[in-house]
Amino acid sequence: MKIQRIAAFSHDGKGGNPAGVVLLDATVAGAEMARVAADVGYSETAFAVALDASRKNWQVRYFSPESEVPFCGHATIALGAVLGQTFGPGTYALTLNTGSITVETDKSGDEMTATLLSPPTHSEGVTPDALHDALTLFQLTPDDLDPRLPPARIHGGADHLVLPLRSRARLAAMAYDLDHGRMVMRKHGLVTVMLVFVEADQTFVARNAFASGGVFEDPATGAAAAAFAGYLRDQGWPHGGSLTIRQGEDMGSPSLISVSLDTVKGAPVRVSGTARRIDP
Repeated sequence: MKIQRIAAFSHDGKGGNPAGVVLLDATVAGAEMARVAADVGYSETAFAVALDASRKNWQVRYFSPESEVPFCGHATIALGAVLGQTFGPGTYALTLNTGSITVETDKSGDEMTATLLSPPTHSEGVTPDALHDALTLFQLTPDDLDPRLPPARIHGGADHLVLPLRSRARLAAMAYDLDHGRMVMRKHGLVTVMLVFVEADQTFVARNAFASGGVFEDPATGAAAAAFAGYLRDQGWPHGGSLTIRQGEDMGSPSLISVSLDTVKGAPVRVSGTARRIDP
């Protein structure tokens, strides 16, 4: 297999979240994809096989070092960049295990830009048990939470728990035990836990713990960004049609995620970013 290494949601040619991308000539067993993803060691590796000769329709699966995940935003942006570089800019249809999405690609200077159209979004209140476990995991108290936005279980292709924090400093101090986090996230069926600070009505700073996949933190999380945008829309937050999420700053890998959305609750959202190739 040829493994391409791409950093998605990079900012000014730096940072971003590394993903592996493998374009397959034919389908392979899930166990082989899992083995390769574990060897790559990135938070996710996307495996794609063309469904027809046009190379515009692809079957895609995503694997973390420890598990298969239903959808990964940053790996989709990375995949879009590879498809655009290999077959030319345009729109590619992606068939996932749980549905279908698209990714559009274009050239931007020395980098590729990609925009994914997420699966439908939805959100719901978090159970007292899940909230207690999450607060305990991060050594947080209810007083650390931003009263303007309630904790919630959010979905935009995968399930996440979001904890809006009232303090940027508290966000910067995020710490937790990886094994404990893995247990909590798997117990409650979560891909990540998203801690977020509201910098302005349309600008947010986020950190995403990804212990369920064996990774302490994701520098950029497109699936969580899509879910978070849908959650804000559900809450009636003044999103103005677009949002910016900065991620990875506190781990030295600054990433920039742009989201555009309409006012229709539950509708898919558009998540955009640039991608850069990682030197071997």
